[in-house]
Amino acid sequence: QQHPVLCDHVPMSLTAATSSDEEDDSDASTKPIRSEKKKNPASLFQTGGDPPKEKKSKKKVPPKGAESEEETSETLQKNSNKKGKAKKSKKQKEERPPSPVIEVENLEEFVLQPAPQGVTVKCRVTRDKRGMDRGLYPTYYLHLDNDKKVFLLAGRKRKKSKTSNYLISIDPTDLSRGGENFIGKLRSNLMGTRFTVFDNGANPDRANADWSNVRQELSAVVYETNVLGFKGPRKMTVIIPGMNADCERVPIRPRNDNDGLLMRWQNRNMDNVIELHNKAPVWNDETQSYVLNFHGRVTHASVKNFQIVHSSDPDYIVMQFGRVADDAFTMDYNYPLCAVQAFAIALSSFDGKLACE
Repeated sequence: QQHPVLCDHVPMSLTAATSSDEEDDSDASTKPIRSEKKKNPASLFQTGGDPPKEKKSKKKVPPKGAESEEETSETLQKNSNKKGKAKKSKKQKEERPPSPVIEVENLEEFVLQPAPQGVTVKCRVTRDKRGMDRGLYPTYYLHLDNDKKVFLLAGRKRKKSKTSNYLISIDPTDLSRGGENFIGKLRSNLMGTRFTVFDNGANPDRANADWSNVRQELSAVVYETNVLGFKGPRKMTVIIPGMNADCERVPIRPRNDNDGLLMRWQNRNMDNVIELHNKAPVWNDETQSYVLNFHGRVTHASVKNFQIVHSSDPDYIVMQFGRVADDAFTMDYNYPLCAVQAFAIALSSFDGKLACE
């Protein structure tokens, strides 16, 4: 099944298919299981304390900016070896369901808070390449995908950094490391294949006595190459801290480089750590392409389009990201991710060593 990709040295792309018949057929056998599992995907991410009690009926009201998966209209996305972008039909444009209005009272709190359970937070990432060096150092902006286009985060690659280093800020104009709007950063290894996401805490060298001010690792991303480098379907592993019984993120504050998420994952020390993967697209002989269902949220061909899932429940989409215009992408995330985690994972997919548009 990989064969067509290996023969064809064109970067694999995702295009939109017109019919969703295949999706219905392939899903038919798994539908009952799917609805059972949907009851409590939260248990997949729990690592500390007692399992979440089903009867804990303190039902969180979804923020106005999210909407449940069931409400989204579905279109099938096709992942073909042909170069070039999918033709955008008007119909598809309408099918990209936006988020209803969301009130973000405290931006800093909101972007670090896990998405409410049972709710999909729908966002849009825009890439701004204007200015002298923006081609090399574009700025990325994250907004809620609704009429108000509420600003959430901005990210930009730092210059003069040995490895790729992106600053993430809650102010679209202040992307400085020392500013009070700095909320996190994404740092890569020398190869540009492994990334770590930190919050805005202190470097371990500047720890206070009880270690409480030290930065947390929010996520790590590992990209695997295949025979063609990154020209075939990308393989991503996403490592995140687990959640405790109160559905809060377990803080991971490494004291040194050997204690971070990547090292724990590499050494299979998975206490309080959750491993996620991108969903493998399915080869479709009829269309000679790879197929993934993005529920109408992705309309353009791109090797960057991906969905992140837990291997125990591949129907629960933790995050999805995909192109809708040359410099615009949709980014939707679910519990247990927060906006900073999802945005940083998306930023990692833009990085130069991986980028084969």
